[in-house]
Amino acid sequence: MEKLPPLLAPSLLACDFARIGEKIKILESAGVPWLHLDVMDGAFVPNISFGQPLIKSIRKATDMFFDVHLMINEPGRYLADFAGCGADLICIHAEASGDIAADLAAIKALGVKCGLAIKPKTPAEAVLPHLKVLDLVLVMSVEPGFGGQKFMPEVLPKISALRDAREREGLAFHIEVDGGIGPENAALVYAAGADVLVAGSSVLGKDDPAAAAKAIYDSLK
Repeated sequence: MEKLPPLLAPSLLACDFARIGEKIKILESAGVPWLHLDVMDGAFVPNISFGQPLIKSIRKATDMFFDVHLMINEPGRYLADFAGCGADLICIHAEASGDIAADLAAIKALGVKCGLAIKPKTPAEAVLPHLKVLDLVLVMSVEPGFGGQKFMPEVLPKISALRDAREREGLAFHIEVDGGIGPENAALVYAAGADVLVAGSSVLGKDDPAAAAKAIYDSLK
């Protein structure tokens, strides 16, 4: 399969929430296609972020692709809510779902793309049974819960294993990587097989997110 071009998905978690609208417009003007939305429940991960009301509010302000990453226990309880507030893709965690196949089917039934995320220590084998229905596999390259952590290079073989499985089975799901991504390692992650790069503090944590996004794209050339 031809290698997918890279997509950048800045994480809203790193944004100054008093300037969300302004920052989104800057990203749009810079041609950034996706916005990564980290929803944390304080149980599956040791932090609380935001939920449906915020996503519904910013949905009115942009046509960017909303990549909603649910870091919550029993995600099936809230799938309809997040679809209704504007998610284009809902990604659940393999470790948090009591019935992965049922939750993925429910996401699809809502007319939303579906993704499956795995923590750094969870093997790629956890997602292999579901590849044919997935639109995206998210490999966490830090322990989920907090932004600004250092990238864990030990996840690179897992990214490549998923790329190989995608090619072997002739599938077209995205491989997304989240955690510690910046200009210094984006090319390494892309070479391993990732095609969606989540960048939080390295883009929306900067004074000039457009220039920061460009620096990541330039590093891939």
